Amino acid sequence: MENTNRSPGEELAAKLLEEPKNAGLIMSDEEIAAADGFCEDYKKFLNAAKTEREACTEAIKRAKAAGFTEYDPTADYKAGDKFYFCNREKSVILTVMGKKPLAEGIRLAAAHIDSPRLDLKQHPLYEDRELALFKTHYYGGIKKYQWTTIPMSLHGVIVKANGEKVSVAIGEDEGDPVFCVTDLLIHLASEQMKRTLAEGVKGEELNLLIGSRPFKDDKVSKKVKLNIMSILNEKYGITEHDFVSAELEIVPAFKARDLGFDRSMVGGYGQDDRVCSYPALQAILDCEAPEHTCMTILTDKEETGSDGNTGLNSSYLPYFIDDLAAKQGAKGHNVISKSLCLSADVNAAEDPTFADVTETRNASKLNYGVVITKYTGARGKSGTSDASAEFVGRIRKMMNDGGVIWQTGELGKVDAGGGGTVAQYIANLDMDVIDVGVPVLSMHAPFEVTAKLDTYMAYKAFSVFFKD
Repeated sequence: MENTNRSPGEELAAKLLEEPKNAGLIMSDEEIAAADGFCEDYKKFLNAAKTEREACTEAIKRAKAAGFTEYDPTADYKAGDKFYFCNREKSVILTVMGKKPLAEGIRLAAAHIDSPRLDLKQHPLYEDRELALFKTHYYGGIKKYQWTTIPMSLHGVIVKANGEKVSVAIGEDEGDPVFCVTDLLIHLASEQMKRTLAEGVKGEELNLLIGSRPFKDDKVSKKVKLNIMSILNEKYGITEHDFVSAELEIVPAFKARDLGFDRSMVGGYGQDDRVCSYPALQAILDCEAPEHTCMTILTDKEETGSDGNTGLNSSYLPYFIDDLAAKQGAKGHNVISKSLCLSADVNAAEDPTFADVTETRNASKLNYGVVITKYTGARGKSGTSDASAEFVGRIRKMMNDGGVIWQTGELGKVDAGGGGTVAQYIANLDMDVIDVGVPVLSMHAPFEVTAKLDTYMAYKAFSVFFKD
């Protein structure tokens, strides 16, 4: 029953002041159960899609099951048609044609499917003191010490000298071996402990331990290296020189799990940005008969600046829109100018253990819903698109009308650091864009944390957006 005994001040405060609430206090038991169920499949997606190639493959697999077909540039697509375009097996655009002409713009959700990791160098394999190791080069921004002494798996592709391509995935199945980067025992680490935290483990010390047993032949040197190469040759038919044309990634071997006694959170690798790419993918798979043409793009290379022909700083997205527009007698740049985008990327959740880096009035929190981030960047808003008040107002009303629980957030205090997303590259195409995503604890660590209610609200946000 509504409280009718409030004072004039309480009435005015209720009308004028903002008091955010935990989503767990707002959502019904049925909707909380729906969120929990949604995240059961999300965990399966995380486990199946640990690299950008695997995420692309998994997205296409799910799209085909939902009735999407591969894009045909010669086809004349009509309202309701569903299709996907795969870019070099590392990014994918999923499209549902709308009732309105493309000249009235599209609705685009843009997420990335690459995550921080360790990559193998082109000449990775070596033996030292009768141990076999791989040399690595870290990808994206990481705290290097976090990547030692944890079980790791090896994923990727190798293109052999004859042009044959073989896929590799070792360390995920129960019977598979795993690998690790070693660290110095505390008993002998007095000099290492004098290093700064950033230098506690150096980049060239992120060497992956892969074997220790020698090949039994006294007439050869580097017996352990030869034994490892013999195993790889037997399994994949490769020689050492084939590593030159390989893309092999080292990622944590553990599975995504429920976190907390209340099972309210998900812990796992790669949630930046698969905690946004999964809801954006599901929203487009569930999209039926939209007014405007809707797209979800799952892109690569965001963690290294979005450069390269599979990143959003390239031209594959506007080229794709150009081709679709031409079929309707429209110009691609006019379609883009009329379009709207949600840049589906994460924000930093406020961490009570390290609260000094966030400004609590403008920090996102776990369980307070999906985060609308007006701008990212660093310090003086460097490297951001900074959405206009008009566009923020439009998205705000859309979320409210659609029953989406949302919050706003910045990526830390003004001079604490910062970061960027694909939003700036979308904005540079002359499209209205704003970041909408899920708050994350321990971002870029091998084991990141998100709240299930926030992930579900991200799905609702993208679904509402596609109905606009």
